[in-house]
Amino acid sequence: MGILDKVIANSVPYMPKPFVQRISRRYAAGNEASDAVRVARDLSRQGCLTTVGVLGEFAPTEQYTRERLGDYKQVVDAMEDLRDPDLDYHVTVKLTDLGLTLDEDLCRKNLEEILLYAKARGRCLEVDMEETPYVTATLDMALKMHERHGDTGAVVQAYLRRTLGDLGRLVEAGIPVRLVKGVYVEPMELAYQDYDVVRQNYVLLLEELLRGGVNTRIATHDEYLVWHALRLIHQLGLDKDRYEFQMIMGVQERLRKILVEAGHPVRVTVLFGKDSYEYSLRRLKENPKIAGYVTRDVL
Repeated sequence: MGILDKVIANSVPYMPKPFVQRISRRYAAGNEASDAVRVARDLSRQGCLTTVGVLGEFAPTEQYTRERLGDYKQVVDAMEDLRDPDLDYHVTVKLTDLGLTLDEDLCRKNLEEILLYAKARGRCLEVDMEETPYVTATLDMALKMHERHGDTGAVVQAYLRRTLGDLGRLVEAGIPVRLVKGVYVEPMELAYQDYDVVRQNYVLLLEELLRGGVNTRIATHDEYLVWHALRLIHQLGLDKDRYEFQMIMGVQERLRKILVEAGHPVRVTVLFGKDSYEYSLRRLKENPKIAGYVTRDVL
């Protein structure tokens, strides 16, 4: 992680709002479902797959979660209304946004509702990962939904010390897994702090997943990790239905294009919602590397 990236991330709160808004437009599609559909369709024309999600975390009330389910159904309906056979998309959710901190049964019911709504339209759902207090519940729910209905994916974070142990359950269940580095600030007791150690653990976990036979979603903007992924894919002789690369919209677009042109499946996360500015502000502050990527791209 470069010094410039840290400087940019620490400067985000003091940047002019129009500049941060311009950054947020690269980081999030916009406020409405129609914005996500527009971006997803454009990415499809570029040869990319997509994952669509609604911005938000930590639902304050049960009514809020009902409104959030409506947002998800709205974007799924809008995507389906295109009737575009080439538009391949998944849906991603955060469990705290569906009520995990309010009531686990409420969250589980909401998760199952949106999963079945997407599944009925031939779409898969991915349960995103959050801070360490919610890791166990998140993995448990993702595995339970996969066991009941299929078409469910889980996310694990390479910087957490526990993740290698978690992979055993996931591989045994055969659930698709998205591997990320992790962006939340966690204590040393729970997460590796050294940048190179996180990278090396990512490679270790990636090899475990690829050798374990599960569909592996390689989520990174780090060319070092992309190279290791390509090395493992080549050494293991994997078919393209066994893996895909994943990136965030607006980040490392040149690397994304290189992977697409080389024939690798690449899926881009497209987020939308009313708090796109606030969400982008938080994420840029939390992840200096992303802040550096996006700001240099804008400039």
